[in-house]
Amino acid sequence: MARKNRNVPEINQSSLADIAFMLLIFFLVTTTMDVDSGIYRKLPAWVNEDQKPPDINERNVFVVGINLNNELFVEGAYATIPELKDRVKEFIINPLQKDDLSEKETKFIEGLGDYDKSKGVVSLTNDRGTDYGSYIRVQNELVAAFNELRDEFCYAQFGMKFKALSVELQEAVRLAIPTAISEAEPVEIKR
Repeated sequence: MARKNRNVPEINQSSLADIAFMLLIFFLVTTTMDVDSGIYRKLPAWVNEDQKPPDINERNVFVVGINLNNELFVEGAYATIPELKDRVKEFIINPLQKDDLSEKETKFIEGLGDYDKSKGVVSLTNDRGTDYGSYIRVQNELVAAFNELRDEFCYAQFGMKFKALSVELQEAVRLAIPTAISEAEPVEIKR
């Protein structure tokens, strides 16, 4: 008996490339990519080396430092990150007009009128060996302090939070309560 040669049916592969392409597009569209984020800061204007920096009264500088062991120092004494925000807020607003907290000067601000603006600046220094996570936690607390000051001011003046104000009023409040954080180049902090 003769064997018949049977043809094995072939699978149609013409649409396989189309299916693979659609799966690739599906995964590209539905997958989220990690986006690196950073700290939003407005850099100061360029200053010539021969230009003298402005004189700042020591009273108006709130010194914050992080050492090699990621320990926080506020005005030369140990401190914790949770208490940092309240200390910065007290330094900037100086509600009892203490001599060891920041001075104020009356300035006219369009949209707000005369306002007693703080001359206070927060000076942040860190050691070269400071952990990046510790540095970011301190940065977040400093920025949160200024954001809370703006929100409290806006709620007292306008009955709403800072983000709910018009663009013009937001700019006026930023002029009244600027984010005054000065960062120095990393150094070796002894402690």
